[in-house]
Amino acid sequence: MNVLLIGSGGREHALAWKLAQSPGLSTLYAAPGNPGIARHAEIAAIDVDDHPAVIEFCHSHAVQLVVIGPEAPLVAGLGDALRAGGVAVFGPNRAAARLEGSKGFTKDLCAQIGIPTAGYRRVASLAAARAALGDFGVPVVIKADGLAAGKGVTIAVTPAEAEAALAALFADPGGEAVIEEFLTGEEASLFVLTDGTTIMPFGSAQDHKRVGAGDTGPNTGGMGAYSPAAVLTPALEARALDAIIRPTVAAMAAAGMPFSGVLYAGLMLTAEGPKLIEYNARFGDPECEVLMLRLESDLLALMLATAEGRLAACPPPRFAEAVALTVVMAAAGYPGAPETGGTIDGIDAAEREGAKVFHAGTRRDATALRASGGRVLAVTAAGASVAAAQAAAYHAIDLIDFPSGFCRRDIGWREIARARDGEAR
Repeated sequence: MNVLLIGSGGREHALAWKLAQSPGLSTLYAAPGNPGIARHAEIAAIDVDDHPAVIEFCHSHAVQLVVIGPEAPLVAGLGDALRAGGVAVFGPNRAAARLEGSKGFTKDLCAQIGIPTAGYRRVASLAAARAALGDFGVPVVIKADGLAAGKGVTIAVTPAEAEAALAALFADPGGEAVIEEFLTGEEASLFVLTDGTTIMPFGSAQDHKRVGAGDTGPNTGGMGAYSPAAVLTPALEARALDAIIRPTVAAMAAAGMPFSGVLYAGLMLTAEGPKLIEYNARFGDPECEVLMLRLESDLLALMLATAEGRLAACPPPRFAEAVALTVVMAAAGYPGAPETGGTIDGIDAAEREGAKVFHAGTRRDATALRASGGRVLAVTAAGASVAAAQAAAYHAIDLIDFPSGFCRRDIGWREIARARDGEAR
């Protein structure tokens, strides 16, 4: 069958790489794609914001499934338009994508159905936000209500930091925010496939959001990840599925907006058990890269079953026992104004050593492969342990020539420290 993949980042390169391995695939198209995706797909010259043009492309190229990678097209209703045009879609409709598109919507849903999460207040003005701060003290979590590419979160540890974050959020008219209780614990990501009724666990990961080593500095879209996240034990995963995921999917269906696609729950593992930090309506990036490296099942078959409401008939996905770890190489200046245009070489050498290098923000001109965004490459490797996978990933990074790039050198550090502590005991 023919498939159209929407997106241009590292997540979409990982999906393209895995979809291209499916025996059921005839032709994979991608829009807008990137140089890495172009190794697995035909790049389609269509504007993904032009919904009629996307539908027309699907009809004229016999596309039977569209996989929507990023959050923005989901929140904009591309899934609705395609389904109305008779094309199957992996990804939720606009109403269900509000689980990611509006943090306030999700927090209200949690309150209504008793999902464990942080205490919160929704605010729509600077004055209301300042008043709400008195209910929380510091540290406090301040989130932009809408899409923010993984960077619209501030953990303010002083009143001055909280004030600065709020001033930035409400600098323009129409801003809305969620102010949350600060939760203590360790974060983990849990993924499930769902067709609106059936729920299929789809692996775990631990992301590294801060730009600096030791989880310091501002939040980013993600500087690296590993999978599986051992800290999310089978018992904790079962609790999260029962107390968080299943009630959410049931409530969305009961409200007439069933969620179909991949639901990504960001969890805080507190002393009281898992609590929901936020939902994403798509695969994480860079979590998708490590999940796809470990996945042994046919991704296309699972996605099509999800889109067609047949997930209950599918066997659970198979993942390799090995750990996968990815390190993001970013352009200097990220997460602020990145330095684009830097040359990149050595990817083939890195991949000859067994790593997989996913393109996240690249372009190719007549002379070189160049950085075209903040997060540029996701260098991904597997190993028998987090430490082994980390060593393989950094060995591959050392073979890549990207003078204007940088990366964290400690991805997976918590789990490696736990393993060392265990050996010491």
